[in-house]
Amino acid sequence: MPSALFSIDGDAFVPSGLARGPWSPDAQHGGPAAALLMRAMEAVDAPAPMQVARATFELLRPVPLAPLTITTTTVKPGRRVQLVGASLFAGDVEVVRSTALRLRTADIPIPDDVPVDMGVPELPENESSGNVPFAADDELEHFHRDAMEIRVVAGGFDRAGPGTAWFRLRVPVIEGEEPSGAMRAVATADFGNGLSWILPGDWLFINPDLTVHLLRVPVGEWICLAARTLPSSTGVGMAESAIYDERGRVGRSVQSLLIDSTR
Repeated sequence: MPSALFSIDGDAFVPSGLARGPWSPDAQHGGPAAALLMRAMEAVDAPAPMQVARATFELLRPVPLAPLTITTTTVKPGRRVQLVGASLFAGDVEVVRSTALRLRTADIPIPDDVPVDMGVPELPENESSGNVPFAADDELEHFHRDAMEIRVVAGGFDRAGPGTAWFRLRVPVIEGEEPSGAMRAVATADFGNGLSWILPGDWLFINPDLTVHLLRVPVGEWICLAARTLPSSTGVGMAESAIYDERGRVGRSVQSLLIDSTR
């Protein structure tokens, strides 16, 4: 099995089979691309210590399993509030466009009497108790099956309704590098609509975007999503997820959904 989602070859990021998504053997899952772009946006020069408070990823086209390049830009400079952007290209074709709102960080203790939500869903200790029933209908590597360990707490990918699960990257995003907490969060957040689907198999619910808000940088290897899907009769819906690490709530994510019937 490959040792990472991507390797670096000059200016190019070369995906392994572990970046593969469930819909096409030649296209990636959204999580690896989001993590790769988050890495690029976190590396943009900042005038002071900053963290990503919000990141949005526009999934313009399927991301191929082919060498990719990234461009970055500072959209709005600032010492306390900064907006940066990054685009992912396959050849000359832009496949994902992203922006990140970065806010300065400082030691500003919150008063002790201010309530803080520190409730954390239980992380199952037994790995086998959280096995996710993704069908192994081929011998290829896949992000959702092979690169991510998933332990389900409630609901699940095999049943309709809200779901809660813990996720852990089995391999680095970039060969030889430890992923940042923000990279782990966005790699996980793209699972929200699949974890909380509510429409039957003859319906489509495609997410052309992903937005993640982080109130602090997640710590540790495990990220939890508590997800639910909200449909509407207009053919538009959303999947929203509360995001946790093992210390407590760290943020939320939202995916816009294009809903359609295949009947």
